[in-house]
Amino acid sequence: MAERINSIQGVSPVERVQQVSPVSRGSAGQFGALLQQEIKVAEPAISFSKHAQNRAAERGIQVDDALMDQLADSVERAQAKGATNILAFDATRAFIINVPHGRVITTMSQEEMEENIFTNIDGAVLLK
Repeated sequence: MAERINSIQGVSPVERVQQVSPVSRGSAGQFGALLQQEIKVAEPAISFSKHAQNRAAERGIQVDDALMDQLADSVERAQAKGATNILAFDATRAFIINVPHGRVITTMSQEEMEENIFTNIDGAVLLK
């Protein structure tokens, strides 16, 4: 009852499977480090909420790469200290940032900073 299976046209027979050595732990660790580095590059370290975007536009606060780098640095420093909500500021502007999410919640200009009391923050970072 069983018939012999003949070669199928267009398909070559498998000759020999090459043995692939498993990845060593050292190279796997390097791969993991490179992957984490690429993930950090792919994802912005800081983002603005819709509210913060609107406030920055209304208040004439320029959001450029240099500012984003300063804010990301502030978040990293605040994370190292265990802060969750910070005020990142310089002489002309201020940003309330949720550190765990790396998200700017709101922005303020110099004039608004003079009139406000900052609440619900557990840290302050001077922008460099």
